[in-house]
Amino acid sequence: MTDILIAIISTIGALAILVASIGILRMPDFYLRLSVTVKAGTLGTGCLLACAAFMFDDVSVTTKTISIVFFLILTNPIGAHLIAKTAYHTKVEKWKGTHIDDLESINEKTETEAMDKQE
Repeated sequence: MTDILIAIISTIGALAILVASIGILRMPDFYLRLSVTVKAGTLGTGCLLACAAFMFDDVSVTTKTISIVFFLILTNPIGAHLIAKTAYHTKVEKWKGTHIDDLESINEKTETEAMDKQE
């Protein structure tokens, strides 16, 4: 029963990593590539580490894999957010199909407020 569970979870993890690698090639701009790779990569790595936790009967291995998965789930989205924010502020070109820019109005307000304070 454990072998079947490991096979299913590892297949899901491998497929998620495959989706992440295909997403790097297929997505049209940096922001979409980053989004796909972080989501699918986190899921894939988490599934493969869960397989390691199920496979080994040692408590220390299970504890380490659970802590690594927890760390990945916390840090990968935060790191991706900071990378995307930096890319936005350095004006990395967006895909022509991106019509909504929620940060544009916020940035205009902060720029005008900063200019008013300087005067």
